[in-house]
Amino acid sequence: MNYTDLFIDFDDTLYDTRGNAVIALQETFDAFQLGRWFPDPQEFYDAYWTANIDLWSRYSKGEITRDFLIVERFRRPLDAGKGLCVTEALCLEMSDRFLDFCSTKPGLVDGARELMDYLRSRGYRMHMTSNGFHEVQYKKLAACGLKDYFDTVVLSEDAGANKPSPQFFDYAFQLTRARRETTLMIGDNLQTDILGAQAAGLDTLLFNRWDADTDECPQRPTFTVTNLRDIMKIL
Repeated sequence: MNYTDLFIDFDDTLYDTRGNAVIALQETFDAFQLGRWFPDPQEFYDAYWTANIDLWSRYSKGEITRDFLIVERFRRPLDAGKGLCVTEALCLEMSDRFLDFCSTKPGLVDGARELMDYLRSRGYRMHMTSNGFHEVQYKKLAACGLKDYFDTVVLSEDAGANKPSPQFFDYAFQLTRARRETTLMIGDNLQTDILGAQAAGLDTLLFNRWDADTDECPQRPTFTVTNLRDIMKIL
C-alpha cells in the first residue's frame, strides 16, 4: 500500500509519557512533602497509577470530563494518606505542578527520533493525533524536539471528541486534508488508536509495547511491531 499520510499517536508511542511522568510524580511528591502522610512513597505512586489508568480510559470513552479527571486522579491516591485533609483546591494545585514537571521532560521512546528522521526523509506527511491536553502537549513537543516533524497537530480538545470517536477522525481528515485510503494510523493503544482508526476506515499499525492481546479483535491491525525501528522496514 502506498501511504502518503501518517496519523501518529504521541503519548507512549513517540514521547515516553509513562517514563517522564514517573519522574514528575516523584518531583511532585517531594514538592508537596507528601512523605509526612505517606511513609512509603510507593503506596502513593501505585494508587496514582491505578487511578490514572482507569480515568484516562473513561475519559477516552467520553464518560468523564477533563475537569473530573484532573481532580480525581490526585484525590484517589491522596485519600490513602494518613491524616491528610484532601480538598479540591489541593488536587488542582498538585495537578498544575505535576503537569508543569511533566511538560518539561524530554524523554522519548527508544527509536522515536530515528524513526521520525526516516519518515521525514521518505516524504510522508505526518500528523500528531492525541487525546492529551492542549496546553501540555505543545510544551511536551517543544521539550522533546519533535514539533517540527509534524505537518499538523490534531488534539481531541480541538476536535470536540476523543479518540476512538469517529468524530475525532472526521475532524482529523478535515484538518489535514488527508485521504482515508492513503492514510495509516500508528499508535500504542489498541482501543483508542487501533480500533478507533479501524472504525474510521483506516489501515493501522500497532506499536505493541504493552503486549496487548489482538486475538479477540474484530479486525487485526494491518501491521504490528514491538520496536519503533521495525516500522522502517514497513514504510
